[in-house]
Amino acid sequence: MSLEAFAALKYLSLETFRKSGAGVRTPIWFAGDPARNLGSGDARFFVYTEADSGKVKRIRNNGRVRIAPCDVRGKILSDWVDARAEIVTGSDFEYGMQLLNKKYFPWKQLLDFFAKFRSRERVVIAILPAQA
Repeated sequence: MSLEAFAALKYLSLETFRKSGAGVRTPIWFAGDPARNLGSGDARFFVYTEADSGKVKRIRNNGRVRIAPCDVRGKILSDWVDARAEIVTGSDFEYGMQLLNKKYFPWKQLLDFFAKFRSRERVVIAILPAQA
């Protein structure tokens, strides 16, 4: 399956892996990097989450992930794609948040406003196609 199929969707299912090898699936907002060709091995998606979430801990331990298009409840709509995930900082963090803010306007801004009261650190994760 080509990553181009994700372009028009709102959600993807991100499967991260525990140390035991068991997968944990999470429906999540994402934004594709328009500066990269989604039909190539150069594609990149950004997601964000709280820094102390389980998916961040699992990605720090093992960057291998799988992604699939899904609905808001996590129902898988197409085939899984092997990928790798990296926690990004600096300009990549800012760029990823900018893309997510644009795609999910105004909902993300509302969530960010209320998240300020929880004082939780956010991280941005870049998802890239697995190396062949």
